[in-house]
Amino acid sequence: MAQHTKNAIRRGFMELLNQKPFDKISVVDIARHCEINRNTFYYYYEDIFALVEDVLEQEREKIHEEFEGCKSWESAYLACTDFMQKNKRAVSHLVNSANRDRLERYLYRSTLENITALVRREARGLSVSEKDIESISLFYTSTLMGLEMGWIMGGMKESAMDYIGNMARLFDGNLRLTLERASRCA
Repeated sequence: MAQHTKNAIRRGFMELLNQKPFDKISVVDIARHCEINRNTFYYYYEDIFALVEDVLEQEREKIHEEFEGCKSWESAYLACTDFMQKNKRAVSHLVNSANRDRLERYLYRSTLENITALVRREARGLSVSEKDIESISLFYTSTLMGLEMGWIMGGMKESAMDYIGNMARLFDGNLRLTLERASRCA
């Protein structure tokens, strides 16, 4: 029952966030929308900011589980942007609120975690140092973060894959080449 209520609060919050700006949503609004009382909300969350963190953390965990089958940085990017494509208005409302830093942390952590897993998989069988794996992961993460934020700030008008299509063409095969070079330098 407790998990059901917590899930209902998260769902209700996302529904509200897809309807109106974050700064216009109160705990009372969430409670009313979820048909619970305020005390029930506070039983699960300290405040609305803790709810935002929880929603984003749940999504990050889901992405990480789904990422296991990703074979490229492009598929990692699409896994990280799926939530945003499904919740464009909510993401826009978060970007244009005091919670922008929370969204950016979520994107960074999700992207870094998935890219690092991809780099480690690609490095199997090569003698690549841990430092090089971290550096390569940070490079791809930084690149994707810039692309993600550019796409979000541009209103997510095109699909995420269309947005990064040119970058995908330029980077195609470069991860493996980079790892092979790092292996030769080790």
